[in-house]
Amino acid sequence: MSTVMVIQLVGSAVAVAALVGLVAWARLARPTPPLDAEGAVRLLAEEFPDDRVDAVWLAADSGGLIARSGDLALVLWRRGDGYVARSASWADVIAADVDEGRIKLRAIEGAPALAVGDGPWPPTEVAA
Repeated sequence: MSTVMVIQLVGSAVAVAALVGLVAWARLARPTPPLDAEGAVRLLAEEFPDDRVDAVWLAADSGGLIARSGDLALVLWRRGDGYVARSASWADVIAADVDEGRIKLRAIEGAPALAVGDGPWPPTEVAA
């Protein structure tokens, strides 16, 4: 093996290692701030600009929310370094199962089980 080939092999190995390191660094999720009432309203306005929000319920761990907009349920949850937004029928969301304090939103593909805290689900004041 000649010196030129060894230098080329080492250079290629360094370049591949640098690219792998860059990809690993770029995929690191930045910390996502927990949702609060103000942030929830802002996110809902960005994600669902045409929907009027009637009520909002934040998850107990501040990692998601469920909002009612007429016959729709607007759902946000933390994923990676941002939030995922989906909508579903309000009837499907209030019919969701609650297991160990977590709402299982089977009507929304990919939705995690959201922590509801100590309050009942569905909320009695707007369950209908």
